[in-house]
Amino acid sequence: MRMQSDAATAGETPPRVTGRKIFHPKLTGWSRTETRFVFHPKFTCRRMVKQRQHLSSVTDDIPGVRCLFYKQELQELGGLKNISVELPDWPVSDDTVLHLATAEALATGKTGEELLHEVAFRYVEGMKDMEGRKPGPSSILGIAQLCPGTEGGYRVPYNPEATGCGAAMRSMCIGLRYPRPDQLSSLVEVAVETGRMTHPHPTGFLGAVASALFTTYAVQRRPITTWGLGLLEEACPVAKTFVKSAGYAVTETERDWDYFTGKWKWYLDLRGLFMGTGQVTWPDQYGPAERDEAYKSFSLSGWAGRSGHDAPMIALDALLGAGSDWEELMSRAGFHGGDSDSTAVIACCCWGLLYGMDRVPQCNYRNLEYRGRLESVAQKLYGLSHC
Repeated sequence: MRMQSDAATAGETPPRVTGRKIFHPKLTGWSRTETRFVFHPKFTCRRMVKQRQHLSSVTDDIPGVRCLFYKQELQELGGLKNISVELPDWPVSDDTVLHLATAEALATGKTGEELLHEVAFRYVEGMKDMEGRKPGPSSILGIAQLCPGTEGGYRVPYNPEATGCGAAMRSMCIGLRYPRPDQLSSLVEVAVETGRMTHPHPTGFLGAVASALFTTYAVQRRPITTWGLGLLEEACPVAKTFVKSAGYAVTETERDWDYFTGKWKWYLDLRGLFMGTGQVTWPDQYGPAERDEAYKSFSLSGWAGRSGHDAPMIALDALLGAGSDWEELMSRAGFHGGDSDSTAVIACCCWGLLYGMDRVPQCNYRNLEYRGRLESVAQKLYGLSHC
């Protein structure tokens, strides 16, 4: 059973982890000359290559498992290199289903309100494919309120409790559709509008902006140490201006805006990255136990990675610490005591873009559910973003 990503209330106790871990693919990758696709024992990584340019994307997640049980459970499965990901034991998650919905809507080439209605329609359809996939309560509620095809039907009422990470986990493909610096406004606008279809609180939908932005930064090969500052100084101001111009739930959004940006300022100061330069500041001891405590301090209510601000925050923390080491990335982003599937999928999308898939065993992705759809939409997004 995967841990729910966007709990209805901040104080909700995380569900128990029981049964078999499940892998969930999430994103898409492409290549002009080839499509290489990887499923890491935590997410799917798909590599996008254009001649000498490496454009990779990771797309998947595995349900959160407490670090206390990580080694034992992994050993019982034969280790990461011996996991054959295929149905019926390894279905994709709700996050992947909705991420595919986002990607396939973007791949139509539609823009503006036409695109937003298309996304809303595909989210509604995607909810029909949720048996056994455990969607979060904010996603369930938000999608139930969508009315695609009607005026304003891609928007839902403001929800002060919709602070979860459900929007962040399905938005990396937005960064693939709009990968250039001059497309920042389009990236932010689409991330905001699609994010608040289920998570209209800024802590929720700004998580979608962060995931999309970090993906495009990975494509651009921006130094990882600059990503957080770029989120605060480049993307968030654009998002706030757009919210005001769109005229939807402006008062409520402005009232609740500062938590997301304040927590990110705190994190960048903690890591010595507030200027976007220099070395990362790490604690003297930062193993699994220490990381669990640190991740809790990132969180809104003690459940690490549950919210829109800290799912991409933990993902970035893992990327900064792991470098090109895939197993270390999974240890940091994918195996901790919080909502580790959510943090892992974001981290691994960016990791795949940066480092590719060569270190991932083929058995982890060869028979992945929805592999054909992932590859197809990858090719379409690549074509649209490079025309």
